[in-house]
Amino acid sequence: MDLDDERESSNIEDMRGQGGGGFPSMGGGGGLRLGGGGMGCGGIAILIVLALVFGINPLSLLGGGGGGGQVSAPQQQIGQPSAPQSSSDMDRFVAKVLATTEDSWSRIFAQEVGSSYRPPKLVLFTGRVRSGCGAAESAMGPFYCPADQKVYLDQSFFDELSRRFGAPGDFAAAYVIAHEVGHHIQTLLGISDQVQRAQARASKTQGNAIQVRMELQADCLAGVWAKANAGKLEPGDVEEAMRAASAIGDDTLQRAAQGVVVPESFTHGSSAQRTKWFMRGLTEGTIAACDTFNSREI
Repeated sequence: MDLDDERESSNIEDMRGQGGGGFPSMGGGGGLRLGGGGMGCGGIAILIVLALVFGINPLSLLGGGGGGGQVSAPQQQIGQPSAPQSSSDMDRFVAKVLATTEDSWSRIFAQEVGSSYRPPKLVLFTGRVRSGCGAAESAMGPFYCPADQKVYLDQSFFDELSRRFGAPGDFAAAYVIAHEVGHHIQTLLGISDQVQRAQARASKTQGNAIQVRMELQADCLAGVWAKANAGKLEPGDVEEAMRAASAIGDDTLQRAAQGVVVPESFTHGSSAQRTKWFMRGLTEGTIAACDTFNSREI
């Protein structure tokens, strides 16, 4: 992705090296269970690292509050955020990608929604951090917290995504950020609140199915962002995003972790579904094209 001439976003909070305290009790649904049985430590580690790359509050995997449960009141972060501590290539890359989401969604909101776009903050952290949704560890991957409307990112995740799971490339990393911003779009549009209310009335299986549609919509919104930045794309960028989307499909993760695929336990969608909805957003380029909730087939 060609970002040489792109500005850097100022909506960055640097919490690196400040720690995040313990893990408070949180309301909401229980941890993710696959196939009705237990999983080994290796399988759990894979799911913690990848299943939440594009998803709900990562504490749901630890038996805490999930994206479908009630969001706790915002909690004060440990320490005070500061300007980024360094100007590494990755720092600049993240700031520039975030800037593209700000510019793109400002235009799209003006055209399609008829309102101003309010961008999220992106919090850089290492190790662990306390968000408005509770405490989290970097091993859980990037996440978006609707309670404080912030994206949380430990940049070491990108190395893990590349080395361990075969999804390298700058656009794969940009896709991760764009997906989390997609969850912010859902919050601004009131979709997140509607999903939480629906899940509160649903069975576990029904709640999972609703969450899948939530995640696929965020994938589609990432595709809309990609369409808005088509002039910055380089050869191979779309393929990088497709590999990343495929790598974190529920079926792919379950097959690698336990050798069995259990569709009713999906919370993010299959590899085919994730790539399909990203490509729909990329092809259509509109919020309206991303209505996963009223689509008969996902």
